[in-house]
Amino acid sequence: MKKKTRAAATSTAKLRKTTPAGRKAVPRGPRAPVTRAPAASADAKSTIRRLKTQLARALARIEELQASADTDFLLDIPNRRGFERELHRAIAYIKRYHASGALIVLDVDRLKPINDAFGHAAGDQVLKAIVKTLLGQVRSSDVMGRLGGDEFALLLWNLSETDAKAKAAALEEAIDHLTFVFRGSTISAGASAGVAILGPHSELGRALEEADSAMYVRKAQRRHETNN
Repeated sequence: MKKKTRAAATSTAKLRKTTPAGRKAVPRGPRAPVTRAPAASADAKSTIRRLKTQLARALARIEELQASADTDFLLDIPNRRGFERELHRAIAYIKRYHASGALIVLDVDRLKPINDAFGHAAGDQVLKAIVKTLLGQVRSSDVMGRLGGDEFALLLWNLSETDAKAKAAALEEAIDHLTFVFRGSTISAGASAGVAILGPHSELGRALEEADSAMYVRKAQRRHETNN
């Protein structure tokens, strides 16, 4: 009986040493396991890299398709859609910053007879030569586009009405001097140009109509000059 009492006293003394005064010792249960987010596996990282590569290729392809939708495939210049987009931006810039510009619509005079007599390959050669000539006559900041068939448009920055009309005449003259030889025949094409001045009150549709109307007036004048 004394041995049990001594053992109990010893146990009580040890408990008192490890427990702060005035507090009862509470038995602790097992600790909950600490969970950590597993690191991405090598397969997951490889999949992410592959998907990023595919996404980059898809975005690049989208840009190519968007560019091709706005570009004339034969002449590698903006088509009507691409040119009108650039003209819309230019008019917005002119209105905001009170800049100036000119729109020239140019029509090739004798493309259809060339196509009929020598084939569309000959007509394509004429168009390519005309585009090359026109691009050599304008600045890198200017924009040239094909509105369709044998009709082109040029957006020229910072030109007065006098300068724009002089430029249109110079473009006509440059094209008039082009000659082509098909099946032993030497021919020329010629072109007629009309001008519309772009200012703070310009609108895209109205500017195109104005330049187009001026071009047809000029075409009639050139036809009259040739007949006389």
